[in-house]
Amino acid sequence: MFGRMREDVRAMAERDPAAKSALEVFLCYPGLHALWMHRLAHQLWRGNWRLLARVLSQLARFLTGVEIHPAARIGRRVTIDHGMGVVIGETAIVGEDVHLYHGVTLGGATNEPVKRHPTLEDGVLVGANATLLGDITIGDEATVGAGSVVTDSVEPGATVAGVPARRVD
Repeated sequence: MFGRMREDVRAMAERDPAAKSALEVFLCYPGLHALWMHRLAHQLWRGNWRLLARVLSQLARFLTGVEIHPAARIGRRVTIDHGMGVVIGETAIVGEDVHLYHGVTLGGATNEPVKRHPTLEDGVLVGANATLLGDITIGDEATVGAGSVVTDSVEPGATVAGVPARRVD
């Protein structure tokens, strides 16, 4: 557990040029705190302590401004910069080394009990206030521009931007 926390702090410090020290990151980064609370909520969810998991996720939302459903699957070294307003839905899958800026939504596009939220593969970067909707896949190392609305899958390595998002590289 402590090794993963050190790994998270190191990842955030490497991605944020404003970070002055590991201690500052540890104490002052709400996106990091939200991810740590999510890990606990996710374990509760998997252990069939669903109500307790939801209560913990709501506490995390209250404290950090980041809402992550306890069933969402989040990889290692994921960073959420500034955090406020990030929403990650129930069936979302976030790979390793993903970086999300504030206001990002990984939302559903149906009310049916199916996979209805995005999958972000490894190394994805999602700009501020981007909205990704539905059971889509954002490929390895892809970039989603700030303010974009993405409703279709994105190829690995591609850069998309706009409303609706289109490939720009």
